[in-house]
Amino acid sequence: MELAQRVKEIKPSPTLAVDAKAKALQAQGVDVIGFGAGEPDFDTPDNIKEAAIKAIKAGFTKYTPAGGTEELKKAVCQKLKKDNGLDYEPAEILISCGAKHSLYNICQALFQKGDEVIIPAPYWVSYPDMVMLAEATPVILKTTEETGFRITAKQLEQAITPKTKALILNSPSNPTGASYTKEGLMALAQVVLKKGITVISDEIYEKLMYDNVSFFSIASLDPKLKAQLLVVNGVSKSYSMTGWRIGYAAGPRPVITAMTNIQSQSTSNPTSISQKASLEALSGPQDFIPIMLKEFDKRRTYMVDRLNAMPGVSCYKPTGAFYAFPNCAGVFGRKAGTTTITDSTSLAQHLLESVNVAVVPGVAFGADENIRLSYATSFANIEKGLDRIQKAIEGLT
Repeated sequence: MELAQRVKEIKPSPTLAVDAKAKALQAQGVDVIGFGAGEPDFDTPDNIKEAAIKAIKAGFTKYTPAGGTEELKKAVCQKLKKDNGLDYEPAEILISCGAKHSLYNICQALFQKGDEVIIPAPYWVSYPDMVMLAEATPVILKTTEETGFRITAKQLEQAITPKTKALILNSPSNPTGASYTKEGLMALAQVVLKKGITVISDEIYEKLMYDNVSFFSIASLDPKLKAQLLVVNGVSKSYSMTGWRIGYAAGPRPVITAMTNIQSQSTSNPTSISQKASLEALSGPQDFIPIMLKEFDKRRTYMVDRLNAMPGVSCYKPTGAFYAFPNCAGVFGRKAGTTTITDSTSLAQHLLESVNVAVVPGVAFGADENIRLSYATSFANIEKGLDRIQKAIEGLT
């Protein structure tokens, strides 16, 4: 049976693969410290779980409209107005099975063969593959720690060609934790308006910001941007609801209608029960978020300080999300026995095999000198895992 060419060109998610391998070893009784998964280790807040239980008991277990319930769409509109100063109507909102699903629907609705889509690197692992599944071409713009892992307006303008359809912008970023300043976003917005390209703003880590750094949505900076911009967000990271699978997109009505039609022919509606839970997440008490954020901040500082103290390692201090993305080029060329560490993949393999620590190779994010560690795990695990990493690195010859 011959597979379609588009399937041959994509890769399975490396972050999920690392997490699955770590869990498989743990199931065998191996004491693995997993820094791979991008999900909070906190439980979903009780009020959200109770809303789901109430929905089940009330029999809210049937199909909903393919694009989500009207009440949840209204709650998203209220959230966007309150938090971001954005004015959207329910007809301009699509509820999907996670923010990843929202992004996939956007790519399918907007891109086709011959289109180019600009993606700053380091990037979230799924962006290029989603673009390629739509038969478009990813155009990767490199950033560095020296630039705060942010592209400049000049860099963006130079990358735009007559084939450029869109820019995918992720702030705060997975994997770097970097975020754009208001001034930086305004400069990018001017280029976007001048060139007439679409912006897809992935804001899933919006509420996870540190050091009194403010979050800014590029959509809020100029009313003229609304016609060429899509905002993507969800409940998974901010409310520790990764398994509930609810994300949403806001954008021009014709695009949202097209995305809804695609969704109606693929998954149909997101889970009815999860929609009720998400309604409570967005509309109910928000006191869970600062509690979780305070703990993440403590872990962030400890992890970054420890990594920077390791020989051959340097680590940018993230301003958002829950990842550290250390540059490990200083250990490349050194040996573990007869094996030479040459790149992020061989380093990640060495850490897993020698000290039972799972990290994600940076090559998956377009940055082969780095590895990604999530600090969305317990402080005890972070201490133990970093002790092991330090031992493994100091043991290289």
